[in-house]
Amino acid sequence: MQCFKFIKVMMILFNLLIFLCGAALLAVGIWVSVDGTSFLKIFGSMSSSAMQFVNVGYFLIAAGVVVFILGFLGCYGAHSENKCALMTFFFILLIIFIAELAAAVVALVYTTMAEQFLTLLVVPAIRKDYGYQTDFTQVWNSTMEGLKCCGFNNYTDFNTSRFVEENKVFPPYCCINPVNSTAEDPCTEEKAKTMKVQGCFKQLLHDIRTNAVTVGGVAVGIAALELAAMFVSMYLYCHLQ
Repeated sequence: MQCFKFIKVMMILFNLLIFLCGAALLAVGIWVSVDGTSFLKIFGSMSSSAMQFVNVGYFLIAAGVVVFILGFLGCYGAHSENKCALMTFFFILLIIFIAELAAAVVALVYTTMAEQFLTLLVVPAIRKDYGYQTDFTQVWNSTMEGLKCCGFNNYTDFNTSRFVEENKVFPPYCCINPVNSTAEDPCTEEKAKTMKVQGCFKQLLHDIRTNAVTVGGVAVGIAALELAAMFVSMYLYCHLQ
């Protein structure tokens, strides 16, 4: 009986934390979606790089709603000993866990297919919108600067683009000097070809593989928490009268 009470209290506290995190995510998502300009002022000089966050406002709202509901169901189900709430909590977590597992398998098995599919979507967008669509350009500049990469595949993604045809130069990130890691400007096609800067997709994969232990540890930790939460909710469900 003491074990049951202890697990019940821990379930309530754990899901109360999830509930508050969901509320915070939801609040930030609404703020970003409704008043993105005001939100970006807190970043000061970093506002141009932070502009990309405005584009994920709806994602934050969706994630916040799911986490909010999940926390509420777990906390309410444990506190009131409601079997229906506990079972709903269990199934939502199970669906999330299966979705994450499926996404991991797809990422491992179909990386090449994903690259080809994304190339068909991203490269035409780069050639059309880079340098002319503000949010799109800022997101790509932040990505290329942060990862020290150029385009999706490499500098050739900018060939025949509006930006290159009108400015006669490539983005400076396509001419990063490997010695001092600084972007050389102006960046001509010849210089970009000589520098051989890696594409952002391959650079991202390289960084993930380089930090595979950290990424894997975080993934295993999240999976372990989800499994533990499912186990505890089922334990409480089975021991309720």
